[in-house]
Amino acid sequence: MFGHGTGWRARARLAVGVAAVGALVTGMTAAGASAAPVRQHGPGHGPVVATADGAVRGTTAGPTQEFLGIPYAAPPVGPLRWRPPRPAARWQGVREATQFGPHCPQAASPFGVASISENCLFLNVFTPSRSHHGNRRLPVMAWIHGGALVTGESNDYDPAKLVQDGTIVVTINYRLGALGFLAHPALAGRPGGASGNYGLMDQQAALRWVQRNIRRFGGDPRNVTIFGESAGGLSVLSQLASPRARGLFAGAIVESGAYDLTQAPLTTAEAAGEAFATEAGCASQTADCLRSLPVSTILANENTAGYQPDIDGRVLTQSLGTAFASGQFNRVPVINGSNHDEWRLFVALSELAGAPVTAANYQSMIGSTLGVSSAIAAVIAAQYPLSAFPSPSVALGAVGTDAIFACPALTVDTSVSKYVPTFAYEFNDENAPQRFLPPVSFPYGAAHASEIQYLFDLPTTAFPGVLTPAQQQLASSMKRYWTNFAKRGFPSSSGEPLWPHFGGVSQRMLSLMPPAPQVETDFAAEHHCAFWALGG
Repeated sequence: MFGHGTGWRARARLAVGVAAVGALVTGMTAAGASAAPVRQHGPGHGPVVATADGAVRGTTAGPTQEFLGIPYAAPPVGPLRWRPPRPAARWQGVREATQFGPHCPQAASPFGVASISENCLFLNVFTPSRSHHGNRRLPVMAWIHGGALVTGESNDYDPAKLVQDGTIVVTINYRLGALGFLAHPALAGRPGGASGNYGLMDQQAALRWVQRNIRRFGGDPRNVTIFGESAGGLSVLSQLASPRARGLFAGAIVESGAYDLTQAPLTTAEAAGEAFATEAGCASQTADCLRSLPVSTILANENTAGYQPDIDGRVLTQSLGTAFASGQFNRVPVINGSNHDEWRLFVALSELAGAPVTAANYQSMIGSTLGVSSAIAAVIAAQYPLSAFPSPSVALGAVGTDAIFACPALTVDTSVSKYVPTFAYEFNDENAPQRFLPPVSFPYGAAHASEIQYLFDLPTTAFPGVLTPAQQQLASSMKRYWTNFAKRGFPSSSGEPLWPHFGGVSQRMLSLMPPAPQVETDFAAEHHCAFWALGG
């Protein structure tokens, strides 16, 4: 009904980046107003760990040890800009690891603090104190932050409560925006070579660092689970599909990351890179010109629709959806899920930017959200009539949620469950606090990113939220599910509702709702997935 190829589904992927970057025009930079608290201790105090590159001294915060700002790769500056990450230089003596390193270049937004530092390839290690885990090798959870691949930083996520459940957590920075994902023929190194996907290469370099070093922190390199949300979830899916990530992890958790299952070929990505070069002042299309551009110029000329991985033939050899459907991916146990009202966050961003959804513009907003013609938008509007929703904003939120997040997540579940143990979820707390944006004319519900606060403490958000006792109970369950999965590849344990395997006709998944999760079997019908399948 909706066509194929470059139809609505291909263009809908860009809307995620458009909406996230659209937040920049609202003037709400509260995330940058209060950076994450940093524990500072004088030299000579705190635990010391000898890594392969040199010794680091961290800090102790109650039952948790923190080692912050550890370089996992050389600064990607000068001639190393737009190249695969190189090894970090070794150091003598003990390096103080008590403060977060700079994060990667980005403009200020509700979802990230402004930065122009290209020297940003740092990671952080959070461990239980030795007295709390003895000599046991602990499972490792490596967190990849979200932000449409243009914003975000590792230091926005405090994993202390995951650590208290008996894991080691590593959080990482990786190159973002044009610096992380620009493809251009001049950057390929040789005619017909690969370019782009530098941010994904950074993630792999961080995971290789974990393989080399995590034993020294008490972790088990054979039991590493990668997890991430939004663009971090897309990154997890990309690493699942990447041949170059084989052996770097033993499990994967994807939160709201299935919004882009069809990647652009290298030629398309490189054509966009050539257009960027021209706009940025490099009409010569040379690597020397591109590598000499000021960071501010690069940020000013980035693609406002955001960035996606491309099929470069090296990091990714095929689209994600194709890899999962054929079984050609790194076969490890998977948790995959989405939130019930994902797209309401982006509808709110539009309203806050002065473009609310109304009955008069509902159909045209469908068209612009999904990149479809007015005729197709009319068909979609008939499937989602305004009479069925309390407001046009909520109606458009349902359209975007189902088309861009929910049904693609179901596609991933259906594909990978044929090959690996798969556990699907939907986050369903309709009263989840909104931590990033102010109130709007409609309820946020279980919006995009609203589940993160149930797993991490979020010290930099603009609008602090307080979980009710029932929500705290859900949060405790979610943390145990996530850490149980990291420990043994299966999330359930005694005392928690059973999380069934996904698969078969029933397509059972877990509905994460307070106070106690419950099994859900009507996800496909709830999100009109049979209707959206016609658009594939």
